[in-house]
Amino acid sequence: MNIQEYMNALTDENEKPLDRLVTNGGFCGILRTVGCVGDSLSSGEFETLDREGGHHYYDVFDYSWGQFMAREAGIKVYNFSRGGMSARQYMETFAEEKDFWNPEFRCKAYIIALGVNDLLNNHETLGSTDDICLTDYRKNKQTFAGHYAMIVQRLKEIAPDAKFFFMTMPEEHNRKEIQDLKNAHASLMYAFAEFFTNSYVIDLKRYAPVYDEAFKEKFYLNGHLNACGYALTAKMVLSYIDYIIRHHFEDFKEIGLVNTPWKNYPKV
Repeated sequence: MNIQEYMNALTDENEKPLDRLVTNGGFCGILRTVGCVGDSLSSGEFETLDREGGHHYYDVFDYSWGQFMAREAGIKVYNFSRGGMSARQYMETFAEEKDFWNPEFRCKAYIIALGVNDLLNNHETLGSTDDICLTDYRKNKQTFAGHYAMIVQRLKEIAPDAKFFFMTMPEEHNRKEIQDLKNAHASLMYAFAEFFTNSYVIDLKRYAPVYDEAFKEKFYLNGHLNACGYALTAKMVLSYIDYIIRHHFEDFKEIGLVNTPWKNYPKV
């Protein structure tokens, strides 16, 4: 085996994040525990219509993209999510009620996929990294950015060396005001990745397929993903994280030590 040829293929600087869809999770398998903080799309939610045209929603976690990831990569994934979730609700009530801050559930990595309900449905103020108080997350401003950062800061207290992946919203050819919000949300995710240590962006808006009518015909059930849609999302997230790891090997060298009592002190 020519290891240099292998490494050259793994770290091709011209490769885009989803050029290569991995099987069996790729290098994502090194993240032995992953927490998914999110809303309905992180919860495997199915949307049905009754005979009168009424909408009904069911979180079926076994069909969530997180659990598809777990089965494919052989890792443990926690669903820290529920349909309709927002960053504000997560911090104010939900996480505490569900005991999600319990160190028993600390992970080596967290994927945070919030913003749809906050910005598109609840019309929260977006905010910026200026809304973050690094010394006390309780003093963050009451904006989407402030609440989102609270989640990150609280999790960093539990798992200081964990990796964080901030997810953008997929492209759907929405009307301009929705597009503008999604663009602003994506910019904020990149700002968070610069602001917080050990943080990266899963930019589905830029690199995932457009969620147009042709896509939805195959991968949607009414207004939410269907089983194949959640399986495809898992494939994209696994492949994106695999890409990030392959292009930042140095960042993940000590992932096996995260959340253990062991430390490595490289020679100076």
